[in-house]
Amino acid sequence: MDAPARPWPPPVGAYAEERELFRLLQNMLEELLIHKPDDPIQYMINHLKQNNDDAPRICVLGPSASGKTTVAMWLCKHLDAIRVSRETLLFKEILALTKEAKAYKERKQKIPNALWANLIQERLSNVDCIKQGWILEGFPENQEQAWMLQSSGIIPRHVVVLYAPDTVLIERNSGKRLDPFTEEVYHTTFDWPSDPLVQRRLVKPEDLSEQEMSKKLLEYHRNFPGVFQIYQKVLKSINADQPSMDVLSQVLTYVQTRHRSAAPFTPRILFCGPPGSGKSLQAALITQKYNVVNVCCGQLLKEAVAGKTKLGELVKPYIDNGYPGYFSLISPMNPSWNGCLNGGLIPSLGKDTTLHSDQHPHRRSKPVSGRTLETRKKILRSAWTPITGMSRNWRIFMKMPFMSMLTKTLMLSLSL
Repeated sequence: MDAPARPWPPPVGAYAEERELFRLLQNMLEELLIHKPDDPIQYMINHLKQNNDDAPRICVLGPSASGKTTVAMWLCKHLDAIRVSRETLLFKEILALTKEAKAYKERKQKIPNALWANLIQERLSNVDCIKQGWILEGFPENQEQAWMLQSSGIIPRHVVVLYAPDTVLIERNSGKRLDPFTEEVYHTTFDWPSDPLVQRRLVKPEDLSEQEMSKKLLEYHRNFPGVFQIYQKVLKSINADQPSMDVLSQVLTYVQTRHRSAAPFTPRILFCGPPGSGKSLQAALITQKYNVVNVCCGQLLKEAVAGKTKLGELVKPYIDNGYPGYFSLISPMNPSWNGCLNGGLIPSLGKDTTLHSDQHPHRRSKPVSGRTLETRKKILRSAWTPITGMSRNWRIFMKMPFMSMLTKTLMLSLSL
């Protein structure tokens, strides 16, 4: 008697993947090993009640005048997180160690690394930072601070490092102005406020001489390799010598990504390319090596046409007219696609989406069976709509209408 067919994917694995149980267990294990509570069970219960595994934990680093404050404040507004910096710790927070740190500042002495680490730990242990997450601006400055923060259980998920040529930073520093009321940073050349009230209250920060700036840059370049060594797996360097919106966009894209997890998952592989590129061979090799199901698009299309289904009727005119069709994994210019990189929903093709078949004159789409361009666009959108709610970690942009049919067939098969 034949054994009953096993369901695929396995229900237990699919449930764990859907609910992200492996990531949840990994986060709990990390917290236990870092904090070493006397009562692990009660600690895990309290950790689950907080429900803050997705709260941002970000460090924004970089030399003076690289734009750390601008980026950190923008991230705080966008992510609804708490910004923690030198200024907030010394002048805006009422902490037990603030008075001691201010005493060093008044004597014009360098605040010890241990004191900074304790100040940061005390601030990040507050309820608002635990619930909303935090953006740590300008810390750690050196390897010793980084080790101290780690030993205190302060481990960022994302570290953003802004960089620019020293000559650019020195030039920026000379025109830097600070709004003491909002703490926003402006520049006499690049970013001057339009509000006259704001203009009048701007002040010139201390230590803006070129000599002081050069000393700071020298110290930063000396300390940064040690910080990089500790955070290299979660660190991304971003060029700050470009328009501010480009910098902010790149920063936001990075901090919203999830790092690769070692958790098991159900494989979903899509081979794409023009005819003759070796898709079938590679699919057969992968199937043989990893024992996964091989879904042949061409065979599925033939079956759909032979079965005279509704989908087959849509596909048949393109096959009869010899449209091979292909698509590529590229990122279109439409901003609504940005969320797809992190597993977001694939948006439907709207008015702002441009069909790029006209970029290939030798393969330009021509009306089929009397269909106009607008009719073919409607067919493309109607074929795409049923799979727009499927979450995937890649972005697809169609180059020929025919591929909407093929992709729909393939995606429906992969989702079974």
